[in-house]
Amino acid sequence: MRLLLAVVLALSLTPALAEEQKLTAEEVVSLAINEAIRPGFAHYADETASLTMSVGSLCLAASDAGLQAAQAQFKSTVVAWSRVELYRLGPLMTDNRYDRILFWPDRKGIALKQVQGVLAEADPDAADPKKLAGKSVAMQGLGALEFLLFGTGAEQLTTPQWAFRCRYALSIATLQADLAAKLSAEWNDPAGISKRLLEPSEADPDYRSFREVAEALTGILAHGTEAIRDQRLLPFLGRDGAAPKPKSALFWRSGMTVPSINANFEGLAALLQKSRIAEATTAENLWVSNSASFEFGNAERAGKVVTAPVEQALADPKQKKALDYLVIVTQSLDTILGENLAAALGLSVGFSSLDGD
Repeated sequence: MRLLLAVVLALSLTPALAEEQKLTAEEVVSLAINEAIRPGFAHYADETASLTMSVGSLCLAASDAGLQAAQAQFKSTVVAWSRVELYRLGPLMTDNRYDRILFWPDRKGIALKQVQGVLAEADPDAADPKKLAGKSVAMQGLGALEFLLFGTGAEQLTTPQWAFRCRYALSIATLQADLAAKLSAEWNDPAGISKRLLEPSEADPDYRSFREVAEALTGILAHGTEAIRDQRLLPFLGRDGAAPKPKSALFWRSGMTVPSINANFEGLAALLQKSRIAEATTAENLWVSNSASFEFGNAERAGKVVTAPVEQALADPKQKKALDYLVIVTQSLDTILGENLAAALGLSVGFSSLDGD
């Protein structure tokens, strides 16, 4: 049955596709799941589990070394999350999970206000993971945890008399580890989202055919570069000639703004390369994959130029130029992935989830 569906897709995408196709759609989907998505979420689950242990150890024995260890593990967790956060389909997009992990964009500073309110009141519910899970998503995600570990008053975590702040941080870390473990488990469930993607059905509201699955994967790539530009880079670089705003950057307190963006690019590059999606088209269109890989390489090189925290990087002409160049890279990738790749596959990636933001 699967082979039949794959053949149907080969015939339905474009006439040329059927003539010279190297990979079937089913093979592309299987590679995407097994080589990029599952390993990515598994790594994220491991990092959040380690984050919980690091914060837990800090709460048991407050110290400078303990805080540094927790901060370092937070940074590792941010990188792991950033590599998979643009895989916006399946389990991540149910039950408000994405916002529970990262409430962003947060143009009104809702998370900061809520976290500061919790600290001022020493709200005991925030220190209980089960009760915290029922509260605002803005006060239970990575943004809230970053403020606790790096924001104003973070030095309190090195002394036991400020134990509430640490208990709140541990509560967030516990929730995040639990959620990451669920995401990984659901991607590994053979009867779950993987089955839906590998065995599309007319009865499925989202994936009725391999064509729709291929469009979803291509959409991740196309809309992912748009998200990097519009939600990560432009808010602090400034739009339409506006002055840069370093404190509008995600993860600026922890110095993880650019490492997170670099990891975003890495996650998209991994999905493109590991899925070999461009090989589901004709030989003359393989240049699309090569062009995309070239631009992802440009993004990697530019990202390595930016070594300072975002505020300092913006003040350094060389690093600022590299950040501006990343915007240009996303624009190029928009064309390559959203137009060229989609056209080569005979697909439509549809409207962006960012429309209307």
